[in-house]
Amino acid sequence: MARDLRRRYGKDYRVLRAESGPDALGALREVKLRGEAVAAVLADYRMPQMDGVELLEAAMDLFPSARRVLLTAYADTSAAIRAINDVDLDHYLLKPWNPPEEKLYPVLDGLLERWNAEPVRAPDEVVVIGDRWSARSFAVRDFLARNEVPYRWLLAGQPEADRLLSAAGSTQLPVVLAPVDGACPEVLVDPDDVTLADHVGLRTRPQREFYDLTIVGGGPAGLGAAVYGASEGLRTVLVEQHATGGQAGQSSRIENYLGFPDGLSGAQLADRARRQVAKFGAETLTARTVTGLEAAGGARVVRFSDGTSVAAHTVLLATGVSYRTLEGPGLAEFTGRGVYYGAALSEVSACADEDVFVVGAANSAGQSAVNLARSARTVTMLVRGTSLEASMSAYLVDQIAALPNIRVRLCTEVTAARGSDRLECITLRDKESGLETTVDAHHVFVFIGAAPRTAWLDGSVRRDDHGFVLAGPDLVVDGERPPGWTPARDPYHLETSMPGVFVAGDARADSVKRVASAVGEGAMAVMLVHRYLAQQ
Repeated sequence: MARDLRRRYGKDYRVLRAESGPDALGALREVKLRGEAVAAVLADYRMPQMDGVELLEAAMDLFPSARRVLLTAYADTSAAIRAINDVDLDHYLLKPWNPPEEKLYPVLDGLLERWNAEPVRAPDEVVVIGDRWSARSFAVRDFLARNEVPYRWLLAGQPEADRLLSAAGSTQLPVVLAPVDGACPEVLVDPDDVTLADHVGLRTRPQREFYDLTIVGGGPAGLGAAVYGASEGLRTVLVEQHATGGQAGQSSRIENYLGFPDGLSGAQLADRARRQVAKFGAETLTARTVTGLEAAGGARVVRFSDGTSVAAHTVLLATGVSYRTLEGPGLAEFTGRGVYYGAALSEVSACADEDVFVVGAANSAGQSAVNLARSARTVTMLVRGTSLEASMSAYLVDQIAALPNIRVRLCTEVTAARGSDRLECITLRDKESGLETTVDAHHVFVFIGAAPRTAWLDGSVRRDDHGFVLAGPDLVVDGERPPGWTPARDPYHLETSMPGVFVAGDARADSVKRVASAVGEGAMAVMLVHRYLAQQ
């Protein structure tokens, strides 16, 4: 293998070989420390001390963008198929691969071409210095983690952190050191998300003046629409406020998505979708807050909080929903300092051997509880209702029941939180007896239902009493089309009260709150966009 690789790629790449999995990991760590990139990792399934899937999983933590290839004999193809889900495998090669010109090089040529075509992101020298229990430090780390930007986290007070702060000339936290090619890192003091995104290689500004389709929201519905829109030739731009993937992107494990029998994480699903979006040429704008939508003749204009805008023939609203917040004394104060909404990827590792709490009873809460139970000492689920079965998929209920370190407290709600610089305890109320108890708590993850992210649409499109966007047949009441409707036809199935503006996913009234249905609606919306454009 090394001979064939060097013969084909030796002029452009350095080919390293190892005799075992641990040797390969040692070589990868040395490359990591030197700040170099790895384009691809090829591992044999049968190796001394660890198998190829285990090696690729460990390599993924060091170099998440490297292409992963498993070499396998025909008898081991079932393991290779499992690895497609477990380690986001890019390809598996059956041994022998002779002749390489037919069975090896075409595969690697394609993988390397896609690796080179990915947007260049800042290298691993992004450094975040902050306070462990600072809400803003948590927000910076969470933003980077959800956007899969590698970074190094240093606690203020550590010798290395203090040396860097002294060199940066700042005492305000958090501080981000963003690398600049061939120069000293740029010092960002408590940067907002747009500034942070600009300096770590994420795109925040549109490259065109006008598009065929603007998608607002980067969850499954938005990503699905971006893939189908761009692949079918529409000039497409996707706008996301935080990170692509939406709430689904924060799920620790999605096990009921068609085609992935062993499940996959939300981050893996989001990463695959991001790569597809880029492959077909759609633009993705990150860290942009949308504040308004209006019609300007035949154009539909989406306005941003900084006063700029993007215009297109059509718009798809795929803003999804946000988690509702806990109400009670102290709970808002400790957000980001012990109380976290969603999976909080940057905090999961801090929960090892800790007692953690998960508030909620939907699938997202169950997935988080199962994931946390792998490392936490105990996980206590706090459920307002009388059972999990009423709101959670059966497979998750069974998994929770089988894990000895997960405890479920029914008819229980969180009413208050207390602490000093961090969360130290929460007050729990039994809904049946009214009895309140106080328990020690440092990590509380909240999944208590969702509200649509549609307040910015006030006055633009019609919504129901809960803020969800009305579309299609819901807009026609007693045979009457919505006020201001000008086309000589009824609204299309996913079309809102503004012609040419569509809605898909969780933000739509009466939608099915599932990843698969959101992706399907995103694809359907693109078909309706084509129909709309054909009539203009």
